[in-house]
Amino acid sequence: MKTKLTFLFAILQCVAYSQTVKISASETDASIIVNGLKVGSGNYKLKIDKKDCYKVKAEKPGYLKYEATVCGKKAGPEAPSSLYFEMKKDDAEEASVKTDQANIDFEIEVNKDLEMLEAWKLTTQIVTDYFDAIEVSDKETSYLRTAWSVQSFQQNTIRTRLIIKLAKSNPLTFKVKLNSEYSGANATSVKADEQFRDWDRILRKYKNVISDFSTRLTKK
Repeated sequence: MKTKLTFLFAILQCVAYSQTVKISASETDASIIVNGLKVGSGNYKLKIDKKDCYKVKAEKPGYLKYEATVCGKKAGPEAPSSLYFEMKKDDAEEASVKTDQANIDFEIEVNKDLEMLEAWKLTTQIVTDYFDAIEVSDKETSYLRTAWSVQSFQQNTIRTRLIIKLAKSNPLTFKVKLNSEYSGANATSVKADEQFRDWDRILRKYKNVISDFSTRLTKK
């Protein structure tokens, strides 16, 4: 009796699955994810229930993310026999570097031979070497903030700005902070604060900002 039930169960399984979709990616070590669960690397054969839809993703660090939805013939447009992801490098990561300098206050002690006015003028010059627009600049309180500089990528939007403020008057010390944030989506509005999060990377064009402050403000 048990053998007959097992055989019947196997037949029912075959009936339930109407199609198999071969999923593959150009990167052989890319994670294949189905409905939130990793099911393989590089390729996977997905059995499709005719009444269900499946969200399929291909992901690999340093590459763009890909996804598609495949459905059984009774749940939506019938799935193809194969699904191939031609993966490309993440252009936001290629244009940036991983760093410990993002979103952290750095204290830079100014060369004692520089007067406050001279130091502030030099600080402003360094800022304008990297940023086109200064949003706030108050030399009386030694506070400066640039406007956000925004760059959009295929699957990301990066915004960057500098904040300078007085840490100590004696010895004269400034705090310098490079804000680097990402949205994880293309063409995000710079004003959509709720969509941005701290990024542990900075765009390559800003990678020397902190070292420039350290070198030029402290040199004799």
